[in-house]
Formats: sequence, C-alpha cells, structure tokens
Amino acid sequence: MVLGTILRQWAFLAIESLVGSQARRNLSISRKFGDDALGYFTERLDPAPTRATLAAVLHRAKRNKAFEDCHFVGLALDGTTGGRRRKKGCSLCRPYHHAQQEILGYRHHLVLAAVVGGDLTLPVDVEPYGPGDSEYAAGQRLLRRVRANLGARFIDYVVVDGGFATAPFLHVAAEAGWPVVARLKDNLPELSRAAERRFRSRPPDLAFQEGTDRVEIWDADDFDPWEGLQWDTVRVIRYRQHHRNGEVVEAYWLTNFSHQMSRRCLYYMAKSRWQIENEGFNDAKNRYGLEHIRHHHERSLLIVWLLTCLSLTLERLYRLRYLHRGSHPTRTAIDLYRLLLLGLSIPVVTDST
Repeated sequence: MVLGTILRQWAFLAIESLVGSQARRNLSISRKFGDDALGYFTERLDPAPTRATLAAVLHRAKRNKAFEDCHFVGLALDGTTGGRRRKKGCSLCRPYHHAQQEILGYRHHLVLAAVVGGDLTLPVDVEPYGPGDSEYAAGQRLLRRVRANLGARFIDYVVVDGGFATAPFLHVAAEAGWPVVARLKDNLPELSRAAERRFRSRPPDLAFQEGTDRVEIWDADDFDPWEGLQWDTVRVIRYRQHHRNGEVVEAYWLTNFSHQMSRRCLYYMAKSRWQIENEGFNDAKNRYGLEHIRHHHERSLLIVWLLTCLSLTLERLYRLRYLHRGSHPTRTAIDLYRLLLLGLSIPVVTDST
C-alpha cells in the first residue's frame, strides 16, 4: 500500500491491478490479492505501529542531519476534509448543509500534523474527528500524541491557524513545552482590535527586503491575555508584505515567545504555516488520493491516511535528502514517480550461477 501510494496508484483496485501485472516480481510481492482483501485488512490494523514508524523515520532523518539547514524545526497543525458521500457510512461521517440547513451529504474531517520550517515538509500524524467533535479538540489529542512520539526536543515551535487560538489548545502546547505562533483573527475580537489600534498609529519596528518583496513588521509583547488564557502577556506581530506587482499581504499573529526571539524569525515561523497547505494538503489530495475513499470504514480510513503520510515522508526524504548526492540535480516528485514506474517494467533476471 505504501508503494502503491508513492506510485500514485491509490485506489485499492489500482493496487490489485499492479500486483496482478508482470511488475509483481519487481515489487517483491509473492502472490496476487484483490481489492477486497486490502479493505478487510485495513479494517483490522492497529494504527499505533504506523504512527510509531512515522516517528522513527523522523528521528532517523534528524540523526542523519536532514534538518541541518533549518534554524527552527516547527510543527504545523491544520484541519481539512476528505471523502465526500451522499449517505452516512461510518462513525467518522459528518453532515454538511446548505444555507437552509438541509443535509447535502457527508464528509470526513481530520487534523494533520506536519514538520515544517525548512525545505522539508514531512507529515507525521493525523487525528480524525466525528460528530460532536471539533477541530481544536482533535488538535489537542494530536498534539499530545506527537509530543509523546517525537519528544519535546524535536520541535522548536508550533504554528497554527486562528481556529486553534483557543486557551485549551494553547495550554496543551505549553504542557508539551512548545511555544506557539497562531494566526490572530476575528475569533479574538478584543485582542484583534487592540492590536489594530496600536499598530495603526506608529511606523513599523522592522523593515527588510525578502527577494523582490518588501516586508514591514510591527511588534508588541505587552497585550493582556483574554479570559481563560493562562499567559502573563500576549505578544502580537503584524507583518505587511509588499509584492513587486503591487499586491500587499497583511496578517496578525499572536505568540508566547519572549522578546528574545527576533521579529524576523517570528515572521518566518508564521509563514511556515503555509507549508502544510501547499506541501501537505495540496500534494496529498491532488497527487496521492487523500480525499479518495478506498474502503469506507473508520479504521480503514485512518490507516490509509496514516500510510499516505508515511508514503509522503519516505518519498520526500529519499528524493530531497538522498537522490541529490549524485551529480544530477534534485529530482521533482513527478520525475521520481516516472522513474519508478519505468523501473517496474525492467525484467527481473535471475543469475543461476
């Protein structure tokens, strides 16, 4: 299943066709099996060993200096949906409605955690949530488990969108020993308005050139925490990025990093949140079938999501940290996929001598 995901044969029927072809010997698969066998198999798997394998791969990558060009290793968390259907089929199905609250169908929600911060974006774990659950509650469970599997020293910071900027989630991150950089949006109206008033009336504290863009940063670390948040103070930064074409991107972020962490580093930490969007969800959905329901069963869905994370992590470490050791340039994901497919067509010759 891992090989099938890397080869972008993510439907169980496609994997059945692959192991039934002449490429089976090159895959070192001893016998044929059907797509039903994969469905029944995934219903009975325990997710804990796969999660432990993901953590072990990341620890080995760090020992082998895969993150040596990354000043701060971050953990990004974000929620997404996948696997829509018209009728409810498992306990993870959640209804979605139109404006009149009529149920249009069902879909599955999950929170993904990925290691970010450098040129590597490596998925590490997922946590589904069902009816009555929420994104930030699932995020708390996921954060605790990643902390247990990776340890406190692996991660330097956690970066999240505004939906996770809640006191319970921020307290769980503090228990894990990880500072948080979270998007500040209208879900915290008092803090948002206070930051806007403060920064509107003064020039930026830092301005620098990033490529062809000009970046301005405002920073203050003495905002009052909202009710229920057990922080002494809240630090807020505002960045304004001026693109060459005239477009201006502006965002507010809150953090519990002290003033000793530089504004420029906080800016890059905040920007690293987009890695889970671009290199996490976009790749996993568009190229590796994360949204496809291979077998509609709550355990099977979870196992497939975890194996997709493992496949992406293995493929990226192999392609970005191993293949470029030769004289050729670093290969793209599509180039590696094509080379692997072509390699399966090479006949296996047994040397009887």
